[in-house]
Amino acid sequence: MFLTKMPINPQRRGAQQLLSSPQAMHAAVLAGFPDARPTEDGRVLWRLDTYAHHRVLLFIASPDKPDLQHLVEQAGWPTTQAWQTASYDGMLASLRTGQRWQFRLTANPVRAGRRDGWDDTKPLGHVTVAQQQQWLLDRTERLGFRFCRSHGNPSEPDLAVIDRTVRRFRRGSSRVTISTATFEGHLEILDALSIQRALTFGIGRAKSYGCGLMTLARPAASTP
Repeated sequence: MFLTKMPINPQRRGAQQLLSSPQAMHAAVLAGFPDARPTEDGRVLWRLDTYAHHRVLLFIASPDKPDLQHLVEQAGWPTTQAWQTASYDGMLASLRTGQRWQFRLTANPVRAGRRDGWDDTKPLGHVTVAQQQQWLLDRTERLGFRFCRSHGNPSEPDLAVIDRTVRRFRRGSSRVTISTATFEGHLEILDALSIQRALTFGIGRAKSYGCGLMTLARPAASTP
């Protein structure tokens, strides 16, 4: 597996088109691979992170190295910055039960429900922060981790929703609506194999549309 990071220039028209449509960004990401089908090692996952001063980074986890020259020319910084790709295998192999990591995840928290006038159940997006947090809390054990305790309130998990968005875009002749939540916090590994699978195959639905990719980083300080 490989992990790739590429800066996006949000002032460029091509970038604005991609940032406004997860369908368009999905197609652009997949165009970086001769064969983007899932393998036994994992699948292509991507996520857009936005920081201060309009800084935007595209993260991609993938079984093969991407060639993102087309994305750099359309939406990046062609003369100054390209993309960086590093092997993910060493980090994945180093995961052990009991380790604590800082994490970030953009996901599509949904529940099964019925829309007005519909007989069949459909996936409906969770609306509140509490619902979105509970959605993730309900899945942690089978994903191979649990949340550390919050510094500010030891009775609460170290889990925050830092961004919530409802995205509406076109997919062919259809309109698609997805609700996303970006989570941050600290976790403790309970099962290394399970969390490795979560990192390489993704978490939840809408993986084609920038959801499901969780990344880990060493915590800046000890976490209770």
